[in-house]
Amino acid sequence: MINSVGLVIFDCDGVLVDSEPIAIRVHVALGAEHGWPLTPADVIERFVGRSSAAIAEQIAERVGPDVAAEWTRGFEARHRDEVDAGLSPVEGIEYAVDTLADLGLPTCVASSGSHDKMAHTLGRTGLHDRFAGRIFSATEVAHGKPAPDVFLHAAARMGVSPEHCVVVEDSLNGLRAARAAGMRSFAYAGDLVPSHLLEGPTTTVFKSMRDLPALITDMR
Repeated sequence: MINSVGLVIFDCDGVLVDSEPIAIRVHVALGAEHGWPLTPADVIERFVGRSSAAIAEQIAERVGPDVAAEWTRGFEARHRDEVDAGLSPVEGIEYAVDTLADLGLPTCVASSGSHDKMAHTLGRTGLHDRFAGRIFSATEVAHGKPAPDVFLHAAARMGVSPEHCVVVEDSLNGLRAARAAGMRSFAYAGDLVPSHLLEGPTTTVFKSMRDLPALITDMR
């Protein structure tokens, strides 16, 4: 344990795998086809960081349940195809995860995505084995992000109290969930959400995954 950190909890999409641009692109295309024009900014605000069920609920409220079901099926198929066509891990994440392991810090994944989706994306990028047996999904809890349920569930399963957990996130909903769980958070500022929007209490904003191990070990 380093500076009372007993567990590092990673989000998946946008933190481990560079899948958010794919999801945004697919949702924008599906919105145009199904009568709900969406910009990338709309998708980031409404969908990024939320569970599939929460996204489907929003879509059903706008275009009806039948169209929402068709939208969901279309998203799953297109997302899978685009992942297979060339999904990459987030730059520097292998270094960060391996360095934390060398330091003896336990890690896990807690995501809004389903287990099937994470098995696909993490498997496609060669990251699944690094977290096998320590992957948790919002499908296992009552409420998805921004509720804290999935982070609290991961902490309980890993046997670490929330105050000794840190969360690595890239979405506003994920950061809200971490704060609600009483956990410190590290906000990865990629290309989707401006850095200043990620700022908040108990949150450190950073821009390179290679910096993450040092930021965690330097915590006070």
